[in-house]
Amino acid sequence: MTGRTGAFGGSRNGATGTGDPDARWLALLMHAAFFLLLGASLARFLLRHPGEDRTPWIIALSVALAVLYVLGPVLGSRPTPRSVVWLGVLVAVWMVLVVLAPSFAWCAVPLFYTGLRILPPRAALALVALLTVFVVAAQLRLADGFDPNLVLAPPAVAAVATAVFVHMQRQAARQHELSERQGELIDDLLRTRRELAATERREGTLAERQRLSMEIHDTLAQGLSSQQMLLQAADRTWDADPATARRHVRTATGIAERNLAEARRFVHDLAPADLAEGGGLEAALHALAARETAQGRLTVRCHVEGEQHTALPDRVQSALLRIAQGALANVKEHAHATEAALTLTRLDDRIVLDIADNGQGFAPAELTGPTGGVRGHGLPAMRARLHQLGGTLTIESAPGEGTVLSAAVPLTPAPAPTTAPEAPA
Repeated sequence: MTGRTGAFGGSRNGATGTGDPDARWLALLMHAAFFLLLGASLARFLLRHPGEDRTPWIIALSVALAVLYVLGPVLGSRPTPRSVVWLGVLVAVWMVLVVLAPSFAWCAVPLFYTGLRILPPRAALALVALLTVFVVAAQLRLADGFDPNLVLAPPAVAAVATAVFVHMQRQAARQHELSERQGELIDDLLRTRRELAATERREGTLAERQRLSMEIHDTLAQGLSSQQMLLQAADRTWDADPATARRHVRTATGIAERNLAEARRFVHDLAPADLAEGGGLEAALHALAARETAQGRLTVRCHVEGEQHTALPDRVQSALLRIAQGALANVKEHAHATEAALTLTRLDDRIVLDIADNGQGFAPAELTGPTGGVRGHGLPAMRARLHQLGGTLTIESAPGEGTVLSAAVPLTPAPAPTTAPEAPA
């Protein structure tokens, strides 16, 4: 807070700051009261004491007091040396007027306010006491005899005026402090909201990057790997068996066309191309099985069990199709299998996709890498997809007995995961 803090509890300019409408109204009221009391006192003197020798002095001092008081707002309400000198001259002129004409004593009330507004606390209280003494003396001079009411009333008025002003100062100080605290709270809230928005943007960016990495791994990367193997096989058999080499090239061309469609789909809406062609997940799995079988290295069959009561959400269809693509890519690359089966089972509360092969199988412990995580990209990507949907991934395998991979997704809304899925290694 700006301004001087003293015994009155608050800033010296807190009650009269330009930002407080109540303080401005009080200042205007005190100014009006001063000039009203000054005019009434002068009129009373002229009516009761016409033609006296002191009359010109009374009129001149009244005009001087009014001019001095007008200069007060120009000097401001801060306790600067100029304002203190001005207040001293103003009070001195008033005292002279009170000595010459006791009726001017009631102008002391606005002067109380002026002194409390400008001076430090102790000096202001001393000024109020001095002005009160002059008021009491002036009232006793006007009275015919001793009147206890004239002795007690001015100090009571001074005490009430001082108490009201001190209370207003404290209220203004509290209001100013409350406003500052509210401003700080608003700044903290805005800063927290900005930080939260930035965190959400970062988390959204990381989640989108992870999703794109899984999409690319399950489509473009696997397709490019298949193309590489087919073209290498064509290169090895080009001279000895041109027909087989050309067949490998044609198959690689077909894969390239599918990859191109996937890439265009990424640009459009990142939805799987098979699903975008219509027919839903069942048709997409049959098309995937037919493509893999057409390549000649692996025979893939597709079965669908259960009736479809409601359409599957797009996210579920996309995730299961990507899991099937990634699983078949792993079968071709690692299992050395000749047959595989895709089985889509529709149950009342979930949908299950099983991918089984007759390959060489493996021990589940072989999936753990040196650092404790799962090796490769395929299985972590599948688990991450299912984690986002509240589903589970189960792997059953043994050396020489093939592998069955089962992905189950609940059809009822699942609670959002409390932690973000682990990014694929």
